[in-house]
Amino acid sequence: MAKLRTEPQRAPQVDVPDFPIAAADLIVALGRGLTVIESFDDEHPRMTAAMVGERTGIPRTAARRHLLSLCHFGYAQTDGKHFWLAPRVLRLGRSYLGAARMPRLVQPFIQRLSMASGETVNVSLLDGHEVVYVARSNSPRLVSIGFHVGDRAPAHVVSPGVVLLSRLPDRAVQRWVQEHEFAGFSPVTLTDRDAFLEKVRGARRLDHWITQQQLDAGLMGVAVPLLDRHGKCQAALSMTLQVPNWPHAAIEEKLVPALRDTALTLLPLL
Repeated sequence: MAKLRTEPQRAPQVDVPDFPIAAADLIVALGRGLTVIESFDDEHPRMTAAMVGERTGIPRTAARRHLLSLCHFGYAQTDGKHFWLAPRVLRLGRSYLGAARMPRLVQPFIQRLSMASGETVNVSLLDGHEVVYVARSNSPRLVSIGFHVGDRAPAHVVSPGVVLLSRLPDRAVQRWVQEHEFAGFSPVTLTDRDAFLEKVRGARRLDHWITQQQLDAGLMGVAVPLLDRHGKCQAALSMTLQVPNWPHAAIEEKLVPALRDTALTLLPLL
Protein backbone atom coordinates (compact mmCIF):
# COMPACT_ATOMS: atom_id res chain seq x y z
CA MET A 1 0.00 0.00 0.00
CA ALA A 2 1.28 3.46 -0.84
CA LYS A 3 3.13 5.31 1.88
CA LEU A 4 0.88 8.09 3.15
CA ARG A 5 2.57 11.45 3.48
CA THR A 6 1.75 13.45 6.57
CA GLU A 7 1.86 17.21 6.20
CA PRO A 8 2.95 19.49 9.05
CA GLN A 9 0.31 19.73 11.73
CA ARG A 10 -0.96 23.10 12.90
CA ALA A 11 -2.47 24.06 16.22
CA PRO A 12 -6.12 22.95 16.04
CA GLN A 13 -9.01 25.37 15.77
CA VAL A 14 -11.87 24.48 18.08
CA ASP A 15 -15.02 24.04 15.99
CA VAL A 16 -17.73 21.97 17.60
CA PRO A 17 -21.02 23.28 16.16
CA ASP A 18 -23.16 20.67 17.91
CA PHE A 19 -21.74 21.56 21.32
CA PRO A 20 -20.35 25.12 21.44
CA ILE A 21 -17.85 25.73 24.23
CA ALA A 22 -17.31 29.04 25.96
CA ALA A 23 -13.80 30.43 25.61
CA ALA A 24 -13.45 30.50 29.39
CA ASP A 25 -13.94 26.72 29.48
CA LEU A 26 -11.22 25.93 26.94
CA ILE A 27 -7.76 24.74 27.96
CA VAL A 28 -5.78 25.77 24.90
CA ALA A 29 -2.59 24.22 26.28
CA LEU A 30 -4.25 20.80 26.27
CA GLY A 31 -5.07 21.15 22.58
CA ARG A 32 -1.52 22.21 21.82
CA GLY A 33 -0.11 19.28 23.77
CA LEU A 34 -2.20 16.87 21.73
CA THR A 35 -1.06 18.60 18.54
CA VAL A 36 2.54 18.03 19.62
CA ILE A 37 1.82 14.31 19.98
CA GLU A 38 0.18 14.21 16.55
CA SER A 39 3.18 15.89 14.92
CA PHE A 40 5.23 12.69 15.25
CA ASP A 41 4.92 10.16 12.43
CA ASP A 42 6.95 7.61 10.49
CA GLU A 43 8.83 10.37 8.67
CA HIS A 44 9.42 12.34 11.87
CA PRO A 45 9.92 9.79 14.69
CA ARG A 46 12.56 11.88 16.50
CA MET A 47 12.46 15.66 16.54
CA THR A 48 13.96 18.64 18.29
CA ALA A 49 11.74 21.28 19.89
CA ALA A 50 12.42 23.54 16.90
CA MET A 51 11.25 20.85 14.49
CA VAL A 52 8.08 20.28 16.49
CA GLY A 53 7.47 24.01 16.59
CA GLU A 54 7.82 24.22 12.82
CA ARG A 55 5.40 21.35 12.23
CA THR A 56 2.77 22.58 14.69
CA GLY A 57 3.02 26.35 14.46
CA ILE A 58 3.74 26.49 18.21
CA PRO A 59 6.68 28.71 19.27
CA ARG A 60 9.85 26.69 19.89
CA THR A 61 10.06 27.56 23.60
CA ALA A 62 6.42 26.57 24.14
CA ALA A 63 6.90 23.39 22.11
CA ARG A 64 9.88 22.50 24.32
CA ARG A 65 7.78 22.95 27.47
CA HIS A 66 5.07 20.71 26.03
CA LEU A 67 7.65 18.08 25.10
CA LEU A 68 9.26 18.15 28.54
CA SER A 69 5.82 17.85 30.14
CA LEU A 70 5.05 14.82 27.95
CA CYS A 71 8.34 13.29 29.09
CA HIS A 72 7.45 13.98 32.72
CA PHE A 73 4.09 12.20 32.37
CA GLY A 74 5.58 9.26 30.47
CA TYR A 75 4.24 10.03 26.99
CA ALA A 76 7.60 10.96 25.45
CA GLN A 77 11.31 10.41 25.94
CA THR A 78 14.37 12.55 25.24
CA ASP A 79 18.17 12.44 25.06
CA GLY A 80 18.33 16.13 25.91
CA LYS A 81 18.06 17.33 22.32
CA HIS A 82 15.73 15.04 20.39
CA PHE A 83 12.33 13.85 21.57
CA TRP A 84 10.31 10.77 20.62
CA LEU A 85 7.03 9.25 21.71
CA ALA A 86 6.88 6.60 24.42
CA PRO A 87 4.69 3.47 24.31
CA ARG A 88 2.34 5.05 26.84
CA VAL A 89 0.85 7.12 23.97
CA LEU A 90 -0.84 3.94 22.76
CA ARG A 91 -3.15 4.19 25.76
CA LEU A 92 -4.87 7.18 24.16
CA GLY A 93 -6.01 5.22 21.11
CA ARG A 94 -6.83 2.15 23.17
CA SER A 95 -9.01 4.27 25.41
CA TYR A 96 -11.20 5.13 22.42
CA LEU A 97 -11.40 1.53 21.23
CA GLY A 98 -12.18 0.36 24.74
CA ALA A 99 -14.84 2.99 25.41
CA ALA A 100 -16.44 3.47 21.99
CA ARG A 101 -19.58 1.46 21.39
CA MET A 102 -19.49 1.27 17.61
CA PRO A 103 -16.36 -0.85 17.03
CA ARG A 104 -17.62 -3.52 19.40
CA LEU A 105 -21.15 -3.41 18.04
CA VAL A 106 -20.26 -3.79 14.35
CA GLN A 107 -17.62 -6.50 14.76
CA PRO A 108 -19.84 -9.62 14.48
CA PHE A 109 -21.70 -8.12 11.53
CA ILE A 110 -18.61 -7.21 9.52
CA GLN A 111 -17.12 -10.60 10.35
CA ARG A 112 -20.17 -12.33 8.92
CA LEU A 113 -19.99 -10.17 5.77
CA SER A 114 -16.28 -10.91 5.42
CA MET A 115 -16.83 -14.66 5.55
CA ALA A 116 -19.64 -14.45 2.99
CA SER A 117 -17.70 -12.25 0.55
CA GLY A 118 -14.18 -13.54 1.08
CA GLU A 119 -12.93 -9.98 1.56
CA THR A 120 -11.82 -7.86 4.51
CA VAL A 121 -14.44 -5.39 5.74
CA ASN A 122 -13.75 -2.07 7.49
CA VAL A 123 -15.71 0.56 9.37
CA SER A 124 -14.31 4.09 9.31
CA LEU A 125 -15.04 7.67 10.36
CA LEU A 126 -14.21 11.07 8.91
CA ASP A 127 -11.73 12.92 11.12
CA GLY A 128 -11.11 16.32 9.58
CA HIS A 129 -9.44 15.68 6.25
CA GLU A 130 -8.65 12.04 6.92
CA VAL A 131 -10.53 8.78 7.22
CA VAL A 132 -9.68 6.80 10.34
CA TYR A 133 -10.43 3.08 10.46
CA VAL A 134 -12.00 1.95 13.75
CA ALA A 135 -13.05 -1.65 13.03
CA ARG A 136 -11.84 -4.45 10.75
CA SER A 137 -12.94 -8.00 10.17
CA ASN A 138 -10.53 -10.88 10.54
CA SER A 139 -9.56 -11.71 6.99
CA PRO A 140 -10.75 -15.02 5.52
CA ARG A 141 -7.58 -15.01 3.40
CA LEU A 142 -4.06 -16.03 4.44
CA VAL A 143 -2.77 -12.75 3.01
CA SER A 144 -5.13 -9.81 3.44
CA ILE A 145 -5.09 -6.30 2.04
CA GLY A 146 -6.59 -3.07 3.20
CA PHE A 147 -6.50 -1.01 6.35
CA HIS A 148 -6.04 -1.99 9.99
CA VAL A 149 -7.66 -0.45 13.04
CA GLY A 150 -6.07 2.92 13.71
CA ASP A 151 -4.88 3.45 10.13
CA ARG A 152 -5.61 6.81 8.54
CA ALA A 153 -5.82 7.89 4.90
CA PRO A 154 -6.52 11.18 3.12
CA ALA A 155 -10.25 11.21 2.50
CA HIS A 156 -10.03 12.05 -1.21
CA VAL A 157 -8.29 8.78 -2.14
CA VAL A 158 -10.47 6.18 -0.40
CA SER A 159 -14.09 5.22 -1.01
CA PRO A 160 -15.22 5.79 2.63
CA GLY A 161 -13.98 9.38 2.39
CA VAL A 162 -16.13 10.09 -0.66
CA VAL A 163 -19.17 8.42 0.93
CA LEU A 164 -18.81 10.19 4.26
CA LEU A 165 -18.42 13.56 2.57
CA SER A 166 -21.50 12.84 0.44
CA ARG A 167 -23.64 12.82 3.58
CA LEU A 168 -22.61 16.39 4.50
CA PRO A 169 -24.46 19.51 3.26
CA ASP A 170 -23.13 20.78 -0.05
CA ARG A 171 -21.83 24.01 1.49
CA ALA A 172 -19.82 22.06 4.07
CA VAL A 173 -18.39 19.83 1.34
CA GLN A 174 -17.36 22.84 -0.73
CA ARG A 175 -15.60 24.38 2.25
CA TRP A 176 -13.86 21.04 2.96
CA VAL A 177 -12.71 20.76 -0.66
CA GLN A 178 -11.30 24.29 -0.65
CA GLU A 179 -9.31 23.61 2.52
CA HIS A 180 -8.10 20.13 1.53
CA GLU A 181 -4.69 19.41 0.04
CA PHE A 182 -5.23 17.08 -2.90
CA ALA A 183 -1.95 15.20 -2.89
CA GLY A 184 -1.31 12.56 -5.54
CA PHE A 185 -0.53 8.97 -4.52
CA SER A 186 -0.87 7.08 -7.79
CA PRO A 187 -0.68 8.03 -11.47
CA VAL A 188 -4.48 8.37 -11.57
CA THR A 189 -5.19 10.11 -8.25
CA LEU A 190 -7.87 12.74 -8.77
CA THR A 191 -6.52 16.08 -7.57
CA ASP A 192 -8.88 18.50 -9.32
CA ARG A 193 -11.23 20.11 -6.80
CA ASP A 194 -14.19 20.55 -9.14
CA ALA A 195 -13.92 16.98 -10.39
CA PHE A 196 -13.77 15.71 -6.81
CA LEU A 197 -16.90 17.67 -5.93
CA GLU A 198 -18.68 15.87 -8.76
CA LYS A 199 -17.52 12.54 -7.31
CA VAL A 200 -19.03 13.44 -3.94
CA ARG A 201 -22.31 14.46 -5.57
CA GLY A 202 -22.29 11.22 -7.55
CA ALA A 203 -21.87 9.24 -4.33
CA ARG A 204 -24.79 11.20 -2.86
CA ARG A 205 -27.01 10.14 -5.77
CA LEU A 206 -25.88 6.49 -5.72
CA ASP A 207 -25.61 6.14 -1.93
CA HIS A 208 -22.33 4.25 -2.43
CA TRP A 209 -19.03 4.77 -4.18
CA ILE A 210 -16.30 2.75 -5.88
CA THR A 211 -12.76 4.12 -6.15
CA GLN A 212 -10.25 2.93 -8.73
CA GLN A 213 -6.52 2.93 -7.87
CA GLN A 214 -6.62 6.35 -6.20
CA LEU A 215 -4.22 5.40 -3.41
CA ASP A 216 -2.46 2.34 -4.82
CA ALA A 217 -2.15 1.00 -8.33
CA GLY A 218 -3.93 -2.36 -8.46
CA LEU A 219 -6.31 -1.67 -5.58
CA MET A 220 -9.86 -0.38 -5.53
CA GLY A 221 -12.46 0.24 -2.83
CA VAL A 222 -16.21 0.21 -2.34
CA ALA A 223 -18.14 1.85 0.50
CA VAL A 224 -21.67 2.58 1.69
CA PRO A 225 -22.82 4.85 4.53
CA LEU A 226 -23.76 3.45 7.93
CA LEU A 227 -26.87 5.30 9.08
CA ASP A 228 -28.48 5.29 12.48
CA ARG A 229 -32.22 4.96 13.10
CA HIS A 230 -32.55 8.76 12.82
CA GLY A 231 -31.04 8.78 9.34
CA LYS A 232 -27.75 10.34 10.43
CA CYS A 233 -24.55 8.94 8.93
CA GLN A 234 -22.42 7.48 11.71
CA ALA A 235 -19.64 5.82 9.70
CA ALA A 236 -18.80 4.13 6.41
CA LEU A 237 -18.76 0.39 5.70
CA SER A 238 -16.18 -0.57 3.10
CA MET A 239 -13.94 -3.13 1.43
CA THR A 240 -10.54 -2.79 -0.22
CA LEU A 241 -10.21 -5.03 -3.27
CA GLN A 242 -7.66 -6.16 -5.83
CA VAL A 243 -8.53 -4.82 -9.28
CA PRO A 244 -8.00 -8.09 -11.20
CA ASN A 245 -10.36 -9.99 -8.87
CA TRP A 246 -13.36 -7.67 -9.07
CA PRO A 247 -14.66 -6.10 -12.30
CA HIS A 248 -16.72 -2.99 -11.66
CA ALA A 249 -19.94 -4.74 -12.71
CA ALA A 250 -19.35 -7.59 -10.24
CA ILE A 251 -18.87 -5.11 -7.40
CA GLU A 252 -22.16 -3.41 -8.26
CA GLU A 253 -23.95 -6.75 -8.56
CA LYS A 254 -22.58 -8.60 -5.54
CA LEU A 255 -20.68 -6.44 -3.06
CA VAL A 256 -22.74 -3.25 -3.02
CA PRO A 257 -25.98 -5.15 -2.15
CA ALA A 258 -24.13 -7.15 0.50
CA LEU A 259 -22.72 -3.99 2.08
CA ARG A 260 -26.15 -2.36 2.01
CA ASP A 261 -27.79 -5.38 3.63
CA THR A 262 -25.29 -5.25 6.48
CA ALA A 263 -25.76 -1.49 6.84
CA LEU A 264 -29.54 -2.00 6.94
CA THR A 265 -29.16 -4.67 9.63
CA LEU A 266 -27.07 -2.31 11.73
CA LEU A 267 -29.38 0.70 11.26
CA PRO A 268 -31.69 0.05 14.27
CA LEU A 269 -28.70 -0.71 16.48
CA LEU A 270 -26.74 2.50 15.89
